[in-house]
Amino acid sequence: MTGRLQKEIKQIKPFDSPQQELFLNLLRTADAFGRAAEKNLKPEVLSLPQYNILRVLRGAPAAGISCRELGERLITWRPDLTRLLDKLEKRRLVSRDRSAGDRRIVNLKITTAGQELLRRLDVPVQSGSRNQMRNMSVRELKTLINLLEKLREGLT
Repeated sequence: MTGRLQKEIKQIKPFDSPQQELFLNLLRTADAFGRAAEKNLKPEVLSLPQYNILRVLRGAPAAGISCRELGERLITWRPDLTRLLDKLEKRRLVSRDRSAGDRRIVNLKITTAGQELLRRLDVPVQSGSRNQMRNMSVRELKTLINLLEKLREGLT
């Protein structure tokens, strides 16, 4: 039996293994979710990585967090974090302040403008997520969450 992904990508020969098919399915699905999410962000001229940064900073302590801590909290690893922060700072969506205790540490905070931008995006982003997963029951969603977390456990 040919899987749906094999038909989507017009692959003639079967996958080498179920692991390969799952891996490629995960990549394909993550890409589809990312493209759909960016449609909600496009009117605000915001990329998915920039949104992720703002989302993390909104949930950070009022004193802010270091670049290192921000990197640890991001959903996807970003080698270009400094460049993304430069762009967000230029738009006055984030601020950077040197730590009084250790001048080597830069604390990052979301600004009022950044918080307002996220508030405008909250409804479209949340409804987009719900719409993308509308064909799955809550039970299926929880099962999938558990399976994905189990997969990630095997990577660490």
